[in-house]
Amino acid sequence: MRGKSVGFLLLLFVFIFFSFQIWKLPAISTPRVQRELDKDVLPFSSLTQIHSRQAVLVAVSSKKVLFQKRGGEKAYPASLTKMMTAILAIEHYNDLQKTVRIPTQLYNSLNQSGASMAGFLPNEKPKISDLLYGTMLPSGADAAETLALSVSGSENAFVSMMNRKAAEIGMKHTHFTNPSGLHDPNHYTTARDMSLLLLYALKNPVFHQIFTTHSYQISPTNFHPNGMIVQSTLFQKMGNSSINGGAIIGGKTGYTDEAGLCLATLAKRNGQTYILVTLGAPGDHNTIQYDIEDAKLIYNQFE
Repeated sequence: MRGKSVGFLLLLFVFIFFSFQIWKLPAISTPRVQRELDKDVLPFSSLTQIHSRQAVLVAVSSKKVLFQKRGGEKAYPASLTKMMTAILAIEHYNDLQKTVRIPTQLYNSLNQSGASMAGFLPNEKPKISDLLYGTMLPSGADAAETLALSVSGSENAFVSMMNRKAAEIGMKHTHFTNPSGLHDPNHYTTARDMSLLLLYALKNPVFHQIFTTHSYQISPTNFHPNGMIVQSTLFQKMGNSSINGGAIIGGKTGYTDEAGLCLATLAKRNGQTYILVTLGAPGDHNTIQYDIEDAKLIYNQFE
């Protein structure tokens, strides 16, 4: 009996010892688990139900990511691409009042492809500043592609500039193949990368002004002697821009069949400024604008 008691006590001691050691071990985070933690930051459970496949919300002052859904997942940017085109043109030109010609062949090619157009015409000669507003507000491929050619002389040369700038900004998972966002399997990004682009571009006062403009009067040209008005697709579709404690003050929309509804916005709430990029929402130009619904839901609910 005594031997059994001693044996029982030894087993009990071993059990208690190893239990204590295990309790002291630090939590182990495997690479797979860490990747999952890096992928999604979901501080409020209701936002997991947003329609967009990818989303990133960033506080502008601190650059802190406040909400993220598949932020590092590969996606197509559609016309959010034009934010890169615009900022490169702004940085290239000292004189935004310079006029350039809309190439006839370029115009015809874009028109046949069904690309969104700002309303310029072949051989029209708008100012660079007007092309910038035409690129960003109505998302005109005619304006964006003309800017690219005027800056670099060819689309390929401009695309190289786009990819160099992307690398400079830190957009490690982005590759551009055209200035307007027309679909190409090799034209891709992530919501996180697009948030980096927007943070960079908004530092430029000209870009900031254009990004937050609702409508703009294009100057008279050889084909539009009275000029023309271009309007922001975001503010046209959004209607009321109010959110809890503030408003959405600027943005850029995007859409292709493959990319879905995409949106980049700037908002002010309770004295702070935020940017939000959402990609891959279902629908199209004629359906409920789920990208805008997602933006309002996220801005309204985060703390």
